[in-house]
Amino acid sequence: MTRVIATEAELREFVAPPPRFIAEKGIDHIDAESRRFIELSPFFLLATSAEDGTSDVSPRGDPPGSVLVLDDRTLAFANRKGNGRLDSLTNILQRPHVGLVFMIPGSGDTVRVNGRARIVAEAPYLPGMAMKGVVPDLAIEVTVEELYLHCARAFVRSSLWKTETWPAKRDVPSAGQIAKSQSGTHYSAAQIDADLEVAALDAY
Repeated sequence: MTRVIATEAELREFVAPPPRFIAEKGIDHIDAESRRFIELSPFFLLATSAEDGTSDVSPRGDPPGSVLVLDDRTLAFANRKGNGRLDSLTNILQRPHVGLVFMIPGSGDTVRVNGRARIVAEAPYLPGMAMKGVVPDLAIEVTVEELYLHCARAFVRSSLWKTETWPAKRDVPSAGQIAKSQSGTHYSAAQIDADLEVAALDAY
């Protein structure tokens, strides 16, 4: 019979406590090398949660350097055009606690940040965030409460950056195929893919 684990004590029956240097590795600011990593990262994941406990993880991407390090406790990134659902932003309004995982292609390491976010408009740095001549209306600022390095094991296990392990493109369902499968729309997958390709050109 499946056993449901309900307490940390039960978890520790299966997972030994970490070494002290790992358990205490989080810091409450952005150190010099983590800053370099963040500024080289073109992609990160943004985790948020709503008042009802539901959660959301949103991929965010821009050229390296687009995430600004305003000071040793504060990050800022632009809110670009999306699907209009505002999942992340409305969650931040309800619960400002967020988590971010920064990645660099080819690197197995990640920098993780936990902190409190706020949505800002008319910030003086917004013009400097312009892409293709488009200045974002909004940015998200994150005050760092915890920052730490995450090891490369997941990347090693998944061989994520090893192109020889990647599936053939023809074997991966396209966005249009997935959208059609999920929604049952009468539009063809090819039509959806074509519309999404046009929308991608207007990413900013």
